[in-house]
Order: sequence, then C-alpha cells, then structure tokens
Amino acid sequence: MDIFLVVVAALFMILGVIGSFLPVLPGPLTSWIGLLILHFTDVVPMNWTFLIVTLVIAILIWLLDYIIPAIGTKKFGGSKYGMIGTSIGLIVGLLAPIPGGIIIGPFFGALIGELLNKSDSKTALKAAFGSFLGFLTSTFIKFIVAIIYLGLFIAKLWDNGSALF
Repeated sequence: MDIFLVVVAALFMILGVIGSFLPVLPGPLTSWIGLLILHFTDVVPMNWTFLIVTLVIAILIWLLDYIIPAIGTKKFGGSKYGMIGTSIGLIVGLLAPIPGGIIIGPFFGALIGELLNKSDSKTALKAAFGSFLGFLTSTFIKFIVAIIYLGLFIAKLWDNGSALF
C-alpha cells in the first residue's frame, strides 16, 4: 500500500509542477497534496508542523497568483479585459503548436483584450506588457514553490526510502 501511495503522491508532485504553468491547476496546492499523501504512508513519519507550514505557503501562493497579474496590469494602466485576455492567450498559447506559445499567447491575449476595451494602441501595448510581466512573475513564483516541494518530497523519500524499498 505504501508504494501505491508514493506513486500517487509522485503523480501529484508532477501535476503540481505542470500546474505552475496551467491556469486551471493550482500548482503549489497540488504539490502539497502530494506531500500530504506521502505522509499517509507508514514509512514517512507524520509531521503536522511541516504539513501546516507548507499548506499555508501553498495557500498564500495561490492567493498571490490572482493578485500579482492584477498588480502588473494596473501598474501599466490595464483593465480587466487585459487580464482576461492574458488567461485566454495562455490557453491558446498552450494549445497552439507554435514554439513559445506559452510566452507569446498571454502577451497577445492581453493586447487584444485591451484593444477590445477600446484602449488606444499605445495604452493597450503598455497594459499588455504589464499583464505579461505579472503573469511571468506569478508563474515563476508558483514554479519555484512547486520545485521546492518536489525537492522536499524527494528528500523525505530519500531519508525514509530504505524502509519502503
């Protein structure tokens, strides 16, 4: 049963890293679920302090994921249309078979969103850049936290792996 739980936890860890880039999956929270599942094994001792601290961090990052792009958009004069355009552009960029779609999709989505909001092209370009910077910043933070959680997962597994395998 422990090996099954470790495999499921590892899948959640991988999904957490992938979720750092996808707007539909909360990356650090998904990674945290992997850590939680790992602690349900008989091999890894349950450490509630560790789980609570990592959960609080994951929730804070999840909340910041909504705040940071808005700050970037507002700082550069953007609107809700730019933020919505960024999310749609990200999804299109992920699905489009073009290199760099995940990077250029949010930018063009924000630009189109701002132009639909009847902004002039200079304001729309500036807001698109701000929205894009906010997206990159929040994605980078989520990715770093998911990688740290993956490292913690591997360390816990490494320390207690001899009893498992």
